[in-house]
Amino acid sequence: MKPLNRKNYGSIPHLSNSKLGAGDHFIEKGQERILTEKVRDRHDEVLVFEKYDGSNVGIGKIDNRIVALTRNGYTAKTSPYKQHHLFSDWVYKNVMKWMDILENGERITGEWLAQAHGLKYNIDVEPIVFFDHFNTENKRSQFDYLGELAIMYGLQLPRMLHRGQAIATRELLPTLNTGTEGICSIEMPEGMVYRVERKGKVDFLAKWVRSDFEAGKYIIDKEESELIWNV
Repeated sequence: MKPLNRKNYGSIPHLSNSKLGAGDHFIEKGQERILTEKVRDRHDEVLVFEKYDGSNVGIGKIDNRIVALTRNGYTAKTSPYKQHHLFSDWVYKNVMKWMDILENGERITGEWLAQAHGLKYNIDVEPIVFFDHFNTENKRSQFDYLGELAIMYGLQLPRMLHRGQAIATRELLPTLNTGTEGICSIEMPEGMVYRVERKGKVDFLAKWVRSDFEAGKYIIDKEESELIWNV
């Protein structure tokens, strides 16, 4: 079942010095310059966040019902993977909160970190980090709106590394391994996500992944008994 009739979350292009995964692609050079060298004008604001390594998920309000979603837009309870069933259970356990947060046709997306993929985490809070809210037109909301929801409803957000002018990845590397409150990777974090907001809208995103990151090393070709759970 695919309630959205689309993916819950699309792919984010990589910066030119980022490690590509299967099916990934680089961002346009001009956009990379805006992120890492110089913004176009005073209307550009660059935000950079720690990148988390888990399973991309979403919570949507569709036909006035709350639906737990996988990245591809399917209902989480129909997934063949236990981690998505746990996510679905967690969503419906807190269903009234999501009914209050979301208008019909909106959704909120994040990274479900209950299971280790390429990184292990120490987690003392709910095993999810929310990084995007989509309105009824499937457009990203500004990050400050997500921040307001976080304050009101106790949502966990990604750790912000920078906000302001363009900034190179090398300048942010020393700040990476300090960890979000309650969620901290045991190893060096996967990377960072850049975001440009302009004139009240989200313009575009890009990501940087460290060259030695081993995606999926704790889940690929593993038996059920070999899987590692962060919580």
